[in-house]
Amino acid sequence: MPAQPWTTVGDGPHDVRLVVADMDGTLLTAAGEVPEGFWPLLDEMGRRGVTFVPASGRQLATLQRVFERAPARLSYVAENGTLVVHEDEVVSTTTVSADVAREVIGTVRDAVAEGADLGLVLCGVRSAYVERTDEAFLAEVRTYYARLEVVEDLTAVDDGVLKLAAYDMVDAERHVEPVFGAVAQTHQVVVSGKHWIDVMARGVDKGQGVRALQERLGVSPAQTAVFGDYLNDLQMLDAGDYSFAMANAHPDLLAAARYLAPAYDEDGVVQVLTHLLARR
Repeated sequence: MPAQPWTTVGDGPHDVRLVVADMDGTLLTAAGEVPEGFWPLLDEMGRRGVTFVPASGRQLATLQRVFERAPARLSYVAENGTLVVHEDEVVSTTTVSADVAREVIGTVRDAVAEGADLGLVLCGVRSAYVERTDEAFLAEVRTYYARLEVVEDLTAVDDGVLKLAAYDMVDAERHVEPVFGAVAQTHQVVVSGKHWIDVMARGVDKGQGVRALQERLGVSPAQTAVFGDYLNDLQMLDAGDYSFAMANAHPDLLAAARYLAPAYDEDGVVQVLTHLLARR
């Protein structure tokens, strides 16, 4: 059944205790900023005891930078669910083995040698790391990774590996099978944006992160609202009865969500939350 218009949700206020929102293509503006209309809603949620959670493929440090204006410590589902934090306390961390990291690094290097325009980010617990150094690639990476180190050899990095993120300068989906088909037999390979492919341990995703927070907070799916736009948001839609796909979402999200929210460039999350909270 296709997503229903968000206006079909009855008049609020609704018993929502947890609000989870993807960042790029969902909450953030085209300039990569939190819309100004969201900050009063964040204050309102704080007063009502509603927990707001940014859920993203972005690094934790980057998310904390985006929400430095927040009046209190937030919870985060970072790195596509491989790192979950509640008020500065780590709820869960999921890493891939050093052997798999080396396999992915070698696979990407081989693809580049054959002409693929790919760059790889090793997403560690302490920092993110890259060995590709051209400015076009680094400019894209810095958007998502506030803590970033350029190294000579990714296989020599000594850090826990949350995930490996490959950046395709043109279109990520074209490289899922030919480049990452083998590693997909044992690990999770997910397209997290038009240009990004993430390799993570199986069974870890944003949905798992949301459920870990629900358990910690004592919140049910019936009290959870979730907003997303791309394939790495699919599993977390199942974690909330109020599941919203943005109007600009990938077709698979539009098919999976219960409701259709206005597009990100129309401040869709702000519009829907204003309605759910019955804020005037």
